[in-house]
Amino acid sequence: VRLKGVPVNNVDRSVGGILSFEVSKKYGAKGLPEGTLQVGFLGSSGQSFGNFLAPGITFQLEGDANDYIGKGLSGGTIIVYKPKQATYASQDSIIAGNAALYGATSGKAFFAGVAAERFAVRNSGAQAVCEGVGDHGCEYMTRGTVVVLGAMGANFAAGMSGGVAFVLDLEPALCNVSQVHLEQITDEDETELQALITEHEQLTGSLVAKELLKKWPETLKRFTKVFPKEYKKALMALKSK
Repeated sequence: VRLKGVPVNNVDRSVGGILSFEVSKKYGAKGLPEGTLQVGFLGSSGQSFGNFLAPGITFQLEGDANDYIGKGLSGGTIIVYKPKQATYASQDSIIAGNAALYGATSGKAFFAGVAAERFAVRNSGAQAVCEGVGDHGCEYMTRGTVVVLGAMGANFAAGMSGGVAFVLDLEPALCNVSQVHLEQITDEDETELQALITEHEQLTGSLVAKELLKKWPETLKRFTKVFPKEYKKALMALKSK
């Protein structure tokens, strides 16, 4: 099922919540095959757009979103990019409000623009790409992968205990290093990182991602891996068994 051009505005809250409930009620946690339901929206969505989005559902938003977009994301896919007629640079404009992906457990989200404060707070398994974040990014994150293709705010990775983040041109002074290591990208990391950036470019038309992929060897050197200390210790213990 594919729908295009569905209007949305800032009084439309929790768009997709009932849909995901119905899918989960009928098909359980496994949801639907990927891409079964694809809905394209136009406008500025209200809070909690795509909340608890179930597997098999893809929400594409041409516009921007208020706070809590992707809250509790549960296997679905969210794609957000600026209006096609917009002339401003995506990396200079906030496209998602505060606490995007709060408590997400699985699924993917691609934001061709800047996410505001507390991006991916308490992320517990989703994969996400954005082109900049405000303060407190990846706060209390426990699992999943976050890729940041632009500037970040202060206190990044505070309380982060699991998952990984890949940040372009990371400024160590803006990162809360009490619980994380800042490391170089490994060959295994490169495979995942390049795949996510490629998917981001394909789904959103991101010019930022396109330019980074064009100069991939140089681009790769600009990334830093943010790796929770306890998580790394646990992974090393498992490998040694």
